[in-house]
Formats: sequence, structure tokens, C-alpha cells
Amino acid sequence: MHVKILGAAAGGGLPQWNCGCQNCADARSGEIAGMSQSSVAVSADGRDWVVLNASPDIREQLRLSGLHPPSRRGSPVRAVVLTNGDIDHIAGLLTLRESTPFQIHATAATLAILEQPVFRVLNPALVGKQAIRPDDPFEPLAGLRLTAFAVPGKVPLFLEEGEVKTDLLGEQTIGLRIDCGGRVMFYIPGCAAVTPDLRDRVGGADLLLFDGTVWSDDEMTRTGTGVKTGGRMGHISMAGPDGSLAAFDGLNLARRVYIHINNTNPVLRPGSQERARVGAAGWEIARDGQEILL
Repeated sequence: MHVKILGAAAGGGLPQWNCGCQNCADARSGEIAGMSQSSVAVSADGRDWVVLNASPDIREQLRLSGLHPPSRRGSPVRAVVLTNGDIDHIAGLLTLRESTPFQIHATAATLAILEQPVFRVLNPALVGKQAIRPDDPFEPLAGLRLTAFAVPGKVPLFLEEGEVKTDLLGEQTIGLRIDCGGRVMFYIPGCAAVTPDLRDRVGGADLLLFDGTVWSDDEMTRTGTGVKTGGRMGHISMAGPDGSLAAFDGLNLARRVYIHINNTNPVLRPGSQERARVGAAGWEIARDGQEILL
């Protein structure tokens, strides 16, 4: 299985256009590497690819990753699979509108969001939409078997109304299991909590790409960049007794990598104590352009 990290950051990327936090300032000056918004490409043969979430940065991501047209017109991207309807996961579809065929796979709840008029720029004669049913495997490409499953999360920000539940289990937020050639990876870029079922499900995998949005639940308020907690945004923190470091501690995983990392997260600084703790626990921090062969 070929895996390319097209983008490793959470929504807004690093640096975020309107943020002057230390990480963003360091990224602008070149002290730390910048990152585009979370997206991953997978392939069984290195020729035809499935993109997991279409980030707003997808045009540049495809250019830098080498996923170039194989002929005068076309693309090696054969399908896009969406894990939810967040802007940083669906906006890139609007870039893929220039009359090249591919398939979109998403839950019925996410496909309903794509019924908004702006997405009509995707020619339905070329761009098909296929509904994903949780725990029902599908093959977007020969050799790649994907299985979606519900993880705790919430509706996209633009659909929030009244009191928001951030731990919904349904079609709003899914994780993906990808099987290829006897290898297994999981892609879970958004998750509000690690349940016992989720921990059991991912155990034994060759690769886990997991939600690394914030280090601590109060990170936004502590850095003066926002008022919402990580939990309110639908993302589990890395640290703390209920964080993902503790939740996955001791679990048999060949490789564990944090992805979808917010611009405020201190693990982005190579010399930070937080980065050292993550490394000591056996975790890596995803980076744009990273390639993994399983």
C-alpha cells in the first residue's frame, strides 16, 4: 500500500492566514515547516490513487506530490472519500471541477451537504456520488478495500444550531479502515473521544493516522487564539487522562502518526517538551509530502 500525506494540518493550515501565534510566526519565518490542510492519498499500485478528504489546498498538494496528469488531460486521482462535511475536507472538490472523471464516496449525511448549488460545478456525468454505509466494505479502486465506521464527532460548523452535541455516533464523522495486500491502515482525522470499541478496532494495524488537532483541551484559550475547547470543536486532545496518548497507550500498533494538527499545537515545535512526550510514547507527527510504503 502506497500512502502519501498530502496535508498534515487542521483547518486553516500552518501558518493560518489570520493568526499571529508563535507557531504561525515561526512558519512564516522558516523556523518550522509550514503545512497544508489535512488530506491523504492511497494507492495499491502507485499509479491510480484515492484521495481521503479534498482539502482546499488540493491543487498545490497534487502538484507537489507528483500526482500529475498521465496524458494531455486527466488525473491519477480516481476517487475521493470524505470522512465528514467540514469545509477543510470538502472545499477542494470545487478545484476538481475541470471535466475529469472521478467518484466521490461519502455517507448519506455528507452527500446531502454536496447537494448545495455550488457543488453543481462537478459535472454529474463525470463525477459520480456513491453512498458509504458504516461497516459495509467497498472498493473505490481494485486492490483497495475500505470500511467506514462511526467515531464520536459533530456536524460541520456551518450546520450547527442551538446546543451542539460533539460526541454523536452516526454518519456525521467516520473513520476509515483501508486493507491492501494484507496490510491495514486506519485514517481518523477527526474524533471527539476514544471509545473502547475504537481502541479494539484499530489494534494490530500496520498504520494509524489519528486526530492530533490539539495538545490540550484549553489550547485555544491559553494561546489567545480562540474561545472554544478542543472538545467543543469535536477533537480529542493528545494530553491528559482522557487524551489520545493515554487512550492508545500499550496498544499493539506497528506505526502511529498524528495528523490534522492545529496551528496552535506545541508539538509542531521540534524542541518542545510536548514533542518529546509524543515521541517517547511512540508517535510521529505527520508532515506534508511524507510517503509511507506498507
